[in-house]
Amino acid sequence: MAKKKHSCEEDAALARRRETLLQAAARVSRNVASILDPDQLLEQTVDIICDEFGFYYAGVFLIDETGEWAVLRAGRGEPGRKMVEAGHKLKVDGHSMIGRATGEHRALIALDVGEEPVHFKNPYLPNTHSEMALPLIVGNELIGALTVQSEEIAAFTEDDIVVLQGMADQLAIAIKNARLHQENRRLLARAQRRARLLEAAAQVGREATSILDLDELLNKVVDIICDAYGFYYAGVFLVDEKGEWAVLRAGHGEPGRKMVEAGHKLKVGGLSMIGTAIAQRKARIALDVGEEPVHFKNPYLPYTRSEMALPLVIGDQVIGAMTVQSMEEAAFSDEDIASLQAMADQVAVAIRNAQLLKDLEEAHKELVRTKTFEAIATSTLEAIHWIGNKALPITTSVEGLREDLAAFRKVDAERVDSMMEDLEIIDESAHLIFQVREHIIGPAREMRPGPVMAEDVLRDAVIALGLDEGPVAFRVAEDLPRVLADPLHLSRAFTYVLTNAVEAVEALEEPHIGIEIIPAGDFVAVRITDNGPAIPAEVLDKIWAPFFTTKGRRHAGLGLSATMQIIRQMEGKAKVENLPQGGVMVELMLPIFDERRPEVELPEELEVLLLDDDDPWSRFVVEALEEAGNTVKRATVLEKPERYHLIIVDDVMAEGDSTQLLRDLRRAGVVKKTVVVASRLGPEEATRLLQYGAKDVRPKPYDEVGLADLLTLAEKPEV
Repeated sequence: MAKKKHSCEEDAALARRRETLLQAAARVSRNVASILDPDQLLEQTVDIICDEFGFYYAGVFLIDETGEWAVLRAGRGEPGRKMVEAGHKLKVDGHSMIGRATGEHRALIALDVGEEPVHFKNPYLPNTHSEMALPLIVGNELIGALTVQSEEIAAFTEDDIVVLQGMADQLAIAIKNARLHQENRRLLARAQRRARLLEAAAQVGREATSILDLDELLNKVVDIICDAYGFYYAGVFLVDEKGEWAVLRAGHGEPGRKMVEAGHKLKVGGLSMIGTAIAQRKARIALDVGEEPVHFKNPYLPYTRSEMALPLVIGDQVIGAMTVQSMEEAAFSDEDIASLQAMADQVAVAIRNAQLLKDLEEAHKELVRTKTFEAIATSTLEAIHWIGNKALPITTSVEGLREDLAAFRKVDAERVDSMMEDLEIIDESAHLIFQVREHIIGPAREMRPGPVMAEDVLRDAVIALGLDEGPVAFRVAEDLPRVLADPLHLSRAFTYVLTNAVEAVEALEEPHIGIEIIPAGDFVAVRITDNGPAIPAEVLDKIWAPFFTTKGRRHAGLGLSATMQIIRQMEGKAKVENLPQGGVMVELMLPIFDERRPEVELPEELEVLLLDDDDPWSRFVVEALEEAGNTVKRATVLEKPERYHLIIVDDVMAEGDSTQLLRDLRRAGVVKKTVVVASRLGPEEATRLLQYGAKDVRPKPYDEVGLADLLTLAEKPEV
């Protein structure tokens, strides 16, 4: 009887303990559910757990980006603070309680850590005798783990796991919610900033078309840019009559006034961002001017940390450049680059209008020319204003939200579906903004023609659009000559035509897009066909016109007009026709490159790793380098990168992932000898790729001259 009585008392004690744990777990869940700041959530969670349960210590680990380490983000008391500051982390699936819990996705108990083979001996927590590690999982995603520790031996039971794991699950959801809330706030801030950028661009456009006094215009522009964007400084330089110097004509604030009065000027092509941007006719970005070799150290602007120099181009003439500067490192985003370049294009047109006005008053011929430029500026302003109106529905960014929301569908399906519908609206509006901006501004930027493999640029465009595994069939003639083109602009033209073809066949059960590349006299003919509906005969001669579309309001009607502008600038030809068997063909005639290039000698005895598919461009590189006496390894996966003198990464691959390869190269510590090449290299793409730490980002070289220039980046072998 005594034994039975003892058993009943024991059961009662266990029930009371279970009730206590459940009540404490409920209080913890209520407390953490209301905290939306991730750092505050984690810091308060460990204190709440210890206070409610009476534990010696609690800590929260989160899985890092690599998925290999559980990093301590919050810990109880002074030991926790010291470990967080020391960057304490444990290997996932490693030799620790946290490691096993994260690796096996299950809770673990150590009743006596002194006897536990996988317990991490922590000098910061010498009094720990029992430990429980609980994985933090939302859906199928492991986000981290929770450790709770006691000074008592055998402080935890298997029954405790059920209660505490339930609390851990609630904590995991709270962490996920807090992260999502923080990301929403960040994206909202980005959207608000983007709206301000577009408003500023529209304001500059309005001022540019309404002010015809050059000095008034330039001073107004620099003030608007600094006020709207919050930049430290902005200035406008104009090239002098001899084309040798860029002279500062307007600068923001007192430093700008002093420099204008002092006649501040910079050598075109000299050691400065402005001089280089004008000479090269392309934007220059210095995310850290302390590391930039061509940055002019300006005593009037001692706090500059980031600078962007944007050429002011009208047709084939560079009339000056605009500088914008910030006191922060890496201050410029993709949105800043695009909108500021758009503004620079607007300012260039307005400057030319203002300059011409002084001369056009003397003759009717000059007056007609003035009206032409005013019409160009007005139509461009209307387009930018239209873009601004399209931006109004944007309240946040779509990137990453769909995947995050999908994880919560089981929690609140109705709300998730509603938010998904909102995201579709946002996505459509954002797509229109980008499309119109690129159609209008992109073709107007200066071309840098040279020898180009049309097939390589076209295949890259197909892969970038995700069509390499879709309804696309190539027919390419052997030994194609190179064409005379700017690869970035050519890629844009191909992308516009391919996008039209995809939209034409997207509703068909058996869609087909054909691509034929063949020589045609002095040209290379690129023919892109689809089996979609024919174009009505009455509109065939209108489809190249700006803003003309037969596809509804969600299309801007600018793709084919931009294509025609690009092909004409290359001195090529373009036409569209309905096919007798049905469908449509767009033919782009690209002039053959027939200029003589200087002979070059490629370096010898280099070991080069080429991360690319087996395609015409990579075969050209391998053949040229091996003939010169170098060793080339072509691959789409990374293996022993440290042995090579130079690593070349193609930005677009069908079989590999260039972004992941760049991450792997950075982890391997070899980015300083890595160069990324791209057929569609614009400022936004270059900035994105440089963020991975590559040594340089270059346009793809399509002949030995360009290849020799690329190889100057190689670390020469020791003699």
